[in-house]
Order: sequence, then C-alpha cells, then structure tokens
Amino acid sequence: MPTRPDAAFLAETAGRLAGLSTVRAVALGGSRAQGAARSDSDWDLAVYYRGAFDPDELRALGWPGEVSEVGGWGGGVFNGGAWLTIDGRRVDVHYRDLDVVEHEYAEAEAGRFRVEPLLFHLAGIPTYLLLAELAANRVLHGELPRPQGYPPALRRTAPERWYGTARATLGYASAHHAPQARLTETAGAVATAAAQTAHAVLAARGEWVTNEKRLLERAGLRTIDTVIGTLRPKPDTLAEAVARAGGLLKRAYEMKSVS
Repeated sequence: MPTRPDAAFLAETAGRLAGLSTVRAVALGGSRAQGAARSDSDWDLAVYYRGAFDPDELRALGWPGEVSEVGGWGGGVFNGGAWLTIDGRRVDVHYRDLDVVEHEYAEAEAGRFRVEPLLFHLAGIPTYLLLAELAANRVLHGELPRPQGYPPALRRTAPERWYGTARATLGYASAHHAPQARLTETAGAVATAAAQTAHAVLAARGEWVTNEKRLLERAGLRTIDTVIGTLRPKPDTLAEAVARAGGLLKRAYEMKSVS
C-alpha cells in the first residue's frame, strides 16, 4: 500500500529519474496527466534523454520490477522502458530519445510518419504519437517542446493513409480468409481495420492519440462490436460480415470531420 501522498511520491520519483546521467526531462503521461485516472491507475513517466541511456542506472535506483534494455520493446520510437513498483504504486517508465523525438517532430510537421508494431496495439503506432505525448504530458523536470496544435500537413496526409490501409486489410480478409472459413483471421482483420479507420478519423479531426484504449469510442466505431458478434466459421457468414464492416468503416470515415 502507498505510504506517502501522491504529490510527494511523484516529486521524489520524478526527481530521482531526472538525476540519471543523460536524462534531460521527465514527464507524467497517461490518464494521470489527463485527469482521467482511477485510484488504481498506473503512473506513466517518460524519461527524455540525450545521447546514450544506461538502463543499469535505472536498475541501481533499487525499485523492484523489470527494466528493459534500450531497444527492448522493438527498437522503434518506443525503444524500451520499465515496469516497476514504487511505494506500493505501479509505475511504467518509458525511454524517449530526444534525437528521435526531434526527428519525428519535424517529420510530422511535414506530413510524414511511419507505423510501427508495438505490443498490445492492434493497428501499431504512428511515429507522430511522440508529438501526441508532448501535447498531452505534464513536464515535471526540464523542458520539452510542445506542439502548437495538430500539424496541418499531417492532418492532410494521415487520414487517407490510415483508411487506405484499413480497406486493404478488409480486402485481404474478403479474398483469402472469409472464403476459407477462417474465423480467427477474419475477426482479427475486422478489428485491425476498425482501429486503422479510427486513427484516420481522429487524424482528420486533428485529435491526438496516445494509445488504443478508447480509440474506437472516440471515432464512433464501437458499433463494430455488432459485426464481431455475428462471426461464425462459414464462408458466406464471414463474407457478409466483412462487407458489413466495410460499410461501417466507410460511413465513419465519410463523417470524419464531425466531432
């Protein structure tokens, strides 16, 4: 159980993280930064470093849990972190390389991004998610750039790219999985396409996304559950479901400018 008030816990924890040798800033993210946390919500802290980051320094702080190497979470823009228990609280620490952050900031301003795989994310993550964090997170130590709104170039390029990927995902399911009565693969394709379309909708609105937890609700796509609920391992049933999903996603995309 926690032994200190939240404010004291956060100040001490952030201060110790800020003391790591190459760390230039520490920020609070997730639901705690957005004022949407429950009493049992995790604490998400990002350490922004310049140059080489040594996870052994984080381990040396003595907090129980698992600390990854740099690159341990796939080597992309989310290049590692730690799951820790500090003063009875669950704390996630995310590594953020400032050189990478600044590069992806410039790319997003120019309307360019990549989509990278990340654990627990159906659609993967766009590299501009780093900007979403900068926009939403609360800086506790140091200084970080803060986007001045959603980049107009990104708002032009991201929606069609995401929605094009969603159409391709459903098209593959229609051509290859549904005719063979592959229930699991079809269900996975429908779910993934829904998440991709949700990214398209929110990018068109200029709304930042930091994870997939409420992605479908925010994009008005929770009704995709009704399609998933009809799936059965029969070619005709699966083909009909994929077509119905395509219709739902198309309508959501066409209404994308409506918040």
